[in-house]
Amino acid sequence: MASHSEIHRPDNVPLGVATIVGTVLALSLGDALIKSLGGGGGMGLWQLFFVRSLLAFPVLLGAALVFFSRTRLAPRSVGWIAIRSLLLTAMWIAYYLALPLLPLAVAAAAYYTLPLFIVAFAALFGGETVGRSQWVGVAVGFIGILLVLRPGSDAFVWSALLPILSAVLYALAMILTRTKCRNENPATLALGLNAAFVLVGFTGLLVGWLFPVGAVGFLSPDWTTMGSDAWLTTGILAILILMASVGTAVAYQAAPASTVGTFDFAYVGFALIWGALFFAERPDNMALAGIALIVIAGVLAVQRS
Repeated sequence: MASHSEIHRPDNVPLGVATIVGTVLALSLGDALIKSLGGGGGMGLWQLFFVRSLLAFPVLLGAALVFFSRTRLAPRSVGWIAIRSLLLTAMWIAYYLALPLLPLAVAAAAYYTLPLFIVAFAALFGGETVGRSQWVGVAVGFIGILLVLRPGSDAFVWSALLPILSAVLYALAMILTRTKCRNENPATLALGLNAAFVLVGFTGLLVGWLFPVGAVGFLSPDWTTMGSDAWLTTGILAILILMASVGTAVAYQAAPASTVGTFDFAYVGFALIWGALFFAERPDNMALAGIALIVIAGVLAVQRS
């Protein structure tokens, strides 16, 4: 009988692409909601992590036990799952810190240096063959990012580097999903991620309780009393992160990381929509041109030649 490490599932590109588009829809809506709260609406990041995933975890666990046996849910490598979960947790910390500081579309565009790293890491660490069209897509996407961020000009802000940091962390986590966690059950990966959110959130709150430092914005370790609106909002965020944590795992297990990563570009389109609907944001013409190049880059980068 083949060992777990020798089992390889066949690629299912349509499933991977459809899943990642649905996933970034859920993620972008959740991020817009967090931004609309102005950085948690008085709730610090650690409390948000802790409460949101504390709500999501039992729902996910219950559903997983209904649909999968305990044997199928058993992790094959706790270490790799833990590293993946911590990378993703750090990614969300960096990105959430940027949301109150940047227009949603700008934060999204800065984050979508992601495909540059996905394609490069897939070639360097994932053993995937990346064609010329994909590298051209990466180059075009980089030009688009420069048009959006405009480093060296008055339009550039240092906080725009936070989404770029989150992109590096996300790319590393997804290559790890593809290379080390491909045969893990997606529900197991989602449980690991939400467990990491609970652990990191609790640690932040505990540190704040043991060593009071006062409010420090979205990084405040203080516990904020939650009313009905706060619980409702956090419940919605729990549903969205549940969808995203499962969807991300499914997508990157189902198809090559360099392919799925390019369809992550859909987030930029959703961010433009939410930015216009919720915040009346409209990027200037140069930024719109940059975003258009990013979309073109996504089309190019998905080509396998």
